[in-house]
Amino acid sequence: MFMPLNCSNCKTYLQALPTRSQNVCCSRCKTLVRFAYSMCPPPPPPRSYSSSFSYNNIELPPPLSYAFSFFSYNKRPPPPSRFPHQRKRAVICGINYKGMGKNTELDGCTNDAISMQALLDSEFKFPASSIRMLTEMKGHQAPTKTNITLALRWLVQDCQAGDSLVFYFSGHGDQKPNNTGDEEDELDETLLPLDYGTKGVIVDDEINDIIVRPIPAGVKLHAIVDACHSGTVLDLPFLCKIDKSGRRWFWKEHRGPKKGGVWKGTKGGEVISFSGCDDHQNSVEKGIPRGAMTWAFIDAIDRGCGNTYGNLLLAMRSTVVKDCIDAASPIQEPQLTSSEVFDVFTRPFSL
Repeated sequence: MFMPLNCSNCKTYLQALPTRSQNVCCSRCKTLVRFAYSMCPPPPPPRSYSSSFSYNNIELPPPLSYAFSFFSYNKRPPPPSRFPHQRKRAVICGINYKGMGKNTELDGCTNDAISMQALLDSEFKFPASSIRMLTEMKGHQAPTKTNITLALRWLVQDCQAGDSLVFYFSGHGDQKPNNTGDEEDELDETLLPLDYGTKGVIVDDEINDIIVRPIPAGVKLHAIVDACHSGTVLDLPFLCKIDKSGRRWFWKEHRGPKKGGVWKGTKGGEVISFSGCDDHQNSVEKGIPRGAMTWAFIDAIDRGCGNTYGNLLLAMRSTVVKDCIDAASPIQEPQLTSSEVFDVFTRPFSL
């Protein structure tokens, strides 16, 4: 091994020097230059993971089935985003259906909308001017079918790489027969606008067509839907199946018997949806009043459990069961669907 050395008198470069030599004579000024050899510190040991594996001596992260704990992964900094956020937009819709009869009216959906607006503002820095509110409150747009549809078109209009978009809905959800063969249970999921009695419902195929398929590469859209029968209300191609511990999970392809039908994914962008319950389940309200799923979503983020998608989903399910559902309430399990598969316990969550 050789190291460079300059003369201490005339600063002449003395070519390369064996690292264990003690003296060298400068060829220009004849000064004897003494070189004190010191051993370089050994290189740091390679990083290791207890559950990692290697291929051709290249260390790889843990396999998809491995779930990081809430506490260990909280200390890991998230990787840099491929695209810096250039613009943030959100559509927030909360409907209490006031004056439409005891069996139809809800109590907490407007509260949910206000809480979600506050979360996007304080935690995720969405500008107030970039959030469209649709509720029955004075000063907000009425959550009619036309207004909701126009707001969703605005949400994705002219979106570009780096944009972060959010669609939030709290209200009634339902199902209707499907005749196209693209649903496993032969039922379409629907959202009920304020004027659903006269204008009809918003079907999952319409939602997919408006805010999923147009999303280009580099754009991320999150949907958070707190409604009955909302598990696959965006008709996304993949549904995350996960047990209570999080150690057994996989992505299930969500397409009906006619798998040669229309592709329900994006144009290269990413769409991820959290929903209040499975397609065959009902969502309930917490006694405050607020929607159980919305309460669990915000609570998980406040407690620091929103570091990854998997941890956020598990925390939501735990909170719903523990704090929001009594013995007389039906089972409710928040769901996660996506336009593409990914490791839910290593991808950081962000809006």
